[in-house]
Amino acid sequence: MSQTSVLDAVFYPYQFIFRIGTIHNDFRAVDASGTTKAFVKQKLFKFKEHVQVFSDETQSELLYNIRANKWLDFNTTYSFEKPDGTSIGRVARKGWRSLWKAQYELYDERDVQDLIIQEKNAWTKVGDAVLSEIPILGIFTGYFFNPSYTVKRPDGTLVATFKKEASFFGRKFNLYQEAPFEQGEEQRIQLGLMMMALLERRRG
Repeated sequence: MSQTSVLDAVFYPYQFIFRIGTIHNDFRAVDASGTTKAFVKQKLFKFKEHVQVFSDETQSELLYNIRANKWLDFNTTYSFEKPDGTSIGRVARKGWRSLWKAQYELYDERDVQDLIIQEKNAWTKVGDAVLSEIPILGIFTGYFFNPSYTVKRPDGTLVATFKKEASFFGRKFNLYQEAPFEQGEEQRIQLGLMMMALLERRRG
């Protein structure tokens, strides 16, 4: 269990826990000490997706905005911004490739790609799609098919692992640190996976 300085000293593993029974698509980010480090909320009824990251559920302190720069596009990019509008990076979903196996690319504040998020097993997505079409059995997809993702540098170094936990409602994801982070990586990984969790959660 390692300590870091981004988002007020996170202890890993880091868990994203979605709320059930609300019309909002939101979740808490809780570290291994049980402390809430962020509350992530997707704004409803927007033509372009807009996600806000607050320090906690009171929503009194806005930490970041995540905004889509395109609408209904296979290569939509989501920009990370501080409350004052300063860009600190972005995550891009790799369109048609994501139809087979989810893949996202992370870019730093200079727009240089430095990390890749990729689903480990493409057959998980296939099995999920097939079972979801079967009456009755379709409700169990979130329990049996739980994707796992790797976060790597371009040289192949494994930096983090992100896993969806078995659940009928797709409530929990866990983030594990696999190697020491370089400057700025942890912030982009957290924000990129927060956005990805919102996009991929519908699969279970």
